[in-house]
Amino acid sequence: MAQDPSKYIRINEKIRVPQVRLIGATGEQIGIVPVKEALTRSQEAELDLVEVAPEANPPVCRIMDFGKYLYALNKKEKESRKKQKVIDVKEIKLSSKIEEHDYQTKLRNGRRFLERGDKVKLSMFFRGREVQYKQLGERILNRFVEDVADVGEIERNDGFDGRSFLMYLMPISHAKKKTSLDTEEKKEKGPDNAKNENEQSS
Repeated sequence: MAQDPSKYIRINEKIRVPQVRLIGATGEQIGIVPVKEALTRSQEAELDLVEVAPEANPPVCRIMDFGKYLYALNKKEKESRKKQKVIDVKEIKLSSKIEEHDYQTKLRNGRRFLERGDKVKLSMFFRGREVQYKQLGERILNRFVEDVADVGEIERNDGFDGRSFLMYLMPISHAKKKTSLDTEEKKEKGPDNAKNENEQSS
């Protein structure tokens, strides 16, 4: 969790240094002045003296409305958090004896997860004598990968480990999707049509 700016930003009398580099309320560079003078100027403007660059020598302070400054900082922090996409890993459990309607349900879920940007963990566990049907299980997993190929691709294939099989899928980037669609369109149109389109665009 982000620290509350009001708890670490020094303002007014909390700024205990001999002098500061002062910026005025309208952004003008006033220069290096004693901190007492900076405080007096901020009080005359009925605003706050806010330390905006404590690491500078001397520290940089600006005359401003501290409440509005905090609001702008908090708004910027919220927008930054919104842009940070949280990628979840959704597990889909398959079976070597899965029925077709169950497979289709799992497939729809997998496509939905990948389309919204989540990763998918494909897992298959072989119980008892089911371990004899590893090839059948592998075919089901490969089918799943093919059925989501337009929205996802293999990120990691851990293969068989004892009685289980693990594979991780990741969403295809927007650029890759477009390239794939363009390639498919060219295949459907044939080389002559694709050539004509290129000539028209040039």
